[in-house]
Amino acid sequence: MQLRVQLLSLATVALLGGVGVAQAQFIAGVNSEQRPVDAPVITQFVKDSDWYTRALTGVEAPYPSSLQFLEDQGAWFNPFTRPGMPGPYDIRGWHASE
Repeated sequence: MQLRVQLLSLATVALLGGVGVAQAQFIAGVNSEQRPVDAPVITQFVKDSDWYTRALTGVEAPYPSSLQFLEDQGAWFNPFTRPGMPGPYDIRGWHASE
């Protein structure tokens, strides 16, 4: 039993020994009411033809006016521009090439 405790203590020291060496990483949202001063900021979001091709996957021209929101789309997450569920739910064919 005592040997087990010693081994666990030794393992803990070995694991914690590298903690002081690790560099601090940025974690957003710790204080959700304020944006940290050193938080990364996107200053420019360019939507090139590749972006539009990907965003309009499975949609045929003429594009419906309901997709006008893509003009205002920034760098934030939008599930419309990413593959969803496969199988019968994949109405835009995102998973057809996989």
